[in-house]
Amino acid sequence: MRVLIVGCGYIGRPLGQELGRQGHAVFGLRRRLSAAAELQAAGITPLHADITQPKTLTQLPQDFDWVVNCSASGGGGADDYRQVYLEGNRNLLAWLAQSPPQKFVYTSSTSVYAQNDGSVVTEESPAEPETETAKVLVEAEKFLLDSHSGSRGRSPHQHFPAVILRVAGIYGPERGHAFKQFLCGEAHIEGDGSRWLNMIHRDDLIGVIIAALRTAKPGEIFNAADCEPVTQLTFFEWLAAKLNRPLPPKIPATGELGRKRGVTNKSVSNAKLLTHLKYAFQFPDFRAGYAAEIARLKRAGAREL
Repeated sequence: MRVLIVGCGYIGRPLGQELGRQGHAVFGLRRRLSAAAELQAAGITPLHADITQPKTLTQLPQDFDWVVNCSASGGGGADDYRQVYLEGNRNLLAWLAQSPPQKFVYTSSTSVYAQNDGSVVTEESPAEPETETAKVLVEAEKFLLDSHSGSRGRSPHQHFPAVILRVAGIYGPERGHAFKQFLCGEAHIEGDGSRWLNMIHRDDLIGVIIAALRTAKPGEIFNAADCEPVTQLTFFEWLAAKLNRPLPPKIPATGELGRKRGVTNKSVSNAKLLTHLKYAFQFPDFRAGYAAEIARLKRAGAREL
């Protein structure tokens, strides 16, 4: 297969490396030429364009069998999100219209679920976020789903083979916000620590993307999270025992500030992913994943440990 990875960074580069190892011809699209040597070293053909600038796409090769859009806004507010996630997808689909891929996988986020009552959420749960950035993600998802179904006859990309992955908090080498806070002594337990955390290891997200490229039906949504959501308290209790450190101090529950930041409390189910994509997790829970990360840091002689 000829595979295009849009946003060939923390996820895209190792994804491309794995696809290349499996025998696929992989192209990696980045906004900056500075990453070209890094991509080439990973066996990825570098391409240079900006999906927020449609004219830059016209000089690129086409005829890709699979396309993965895992581009990131690099932070910023709703306007940045709109440019990268909504307009970026619009521009990609317009550019791909002459030679549509067999599969297009887009990495969205579980932040589209605003549930705050500790409930289990599935792909059928309401996606009605309160933050402006997450609302843009919902718009981007709707655009792609409408492009697949030709909703109300208005989509110029009817039957476009889009698959959406709603990705939980990514951790792995150099990633994991709560873990890094714990190591540097800046972590806190909110209230009684009962708020749910949902995670996925970087390597498992790569595996899920590949499984979606191979077997997912266009027009489907999958929650890309591991098999065990964990409460904040349980997570820090395990880390404290594993590293022989004290528990982080407790602070009042987030309240209004948390709502403004989009902090939610929900348990994300990956049952649909397990059933339909048949993916076997390398790190089915946070214990397996962070045990591997702690071992890696110890081998590297990390001072934090």
